[in-house]
Amino acid sequence: MANTLEKKVKDKVRKVLAGVNAYVVTPATHGYGVSGVPDILVCYHGRFLAIECKAGNNHPTALQIRNLSQIASTGGYTLVVNEDNIDDVEDVLARIDRDQGYAGAYR
Repeated sequence: MANTLEKKVKDKVRKVLAGVNAYVVTPATHGYGVSGVPDILVCYHGRFLAIECKAGNNHPTALQIRNLSQIASTGGYTLVVNEDNIDDVEDVLARIDRDQGYAGAYR
């Protein structure tokens, strides 16, 4: 895989998640998976978290937004992160630890 800016964001997110021993799945969609599925799916302390990674000023597609919204509507946690807001991953994990009502947030 090319060492793109988005890959660097994904790698940083995975590093944060590995540090808290979260269960992490990175779905492959090229031809065989479902389009629009978030880049990183996480189970942390029994909570479902979906993370869409972007680089720079890139934004999620309409299909990605629809998937994130569907996850949020069922009580899952959702995030869109880039190199500027990777700390949001730690913030969400801390909120899950505190068991506060952060579910369904989309940025």
